[in-house]
Amino acid sequence: MMQVALVMGSISDWPQVQATANLLTDLHVSFDKHVISAHRMPKELQHFGETAKSEQYQVIIAAAGGAAHLPGMLAANTTLPVIGIPVQSKALNGMDSLLSIVQMPSGVPVATVAIGSAGAKNAALLAAEIIALHDSDVDHQLQSFRENQTKEAIKSNEQLQ
Repeated sequence: MMQVALVMGSISDWPQVQATANLLTDLHVSFDKHVISAHRMPKELQHFGETAKSEQYQVIIAAAGGAAHLPGMLAANTTLPVIGIPVQSKALNGMDSLLSIVQMPSGVPVATVAIGSAGAKNAALLAAEIIALHDSDVDHQLQSFRENQTKEAIKSNEQLQ
């Protein structure tokens, strides 16, 4: 059973989404990867969204650029939590992606993270926090991550002294 479905609108999104995959691995969160274009694969997108819960996923992370309909359309087809990653695009530097994902109508929520690498990593952390509600191993991994993050910040402060 995979805990997270990591979905991209295009394989070209993978360089940004790889940070999400790496952090999910570090946190012991199982996932698999899919390319499903909201505009070029509408039937596949609908089927994936409708069957994601029966496939035992707990969270969907969806990365999309440009018009960025993927996260919202997945959310429209499932009651699983959907986390949207706005992919940094060339045309408008990712602002188009961000606004397309974050401006969901009432009743179809998508948790939206920042554009770029910080957002990709935060999507993994948010998914892990949701899963950790019922998975003590993932909860332990998150606690360790936070402790290490604090140690690194303290260490960097000491380097300034």
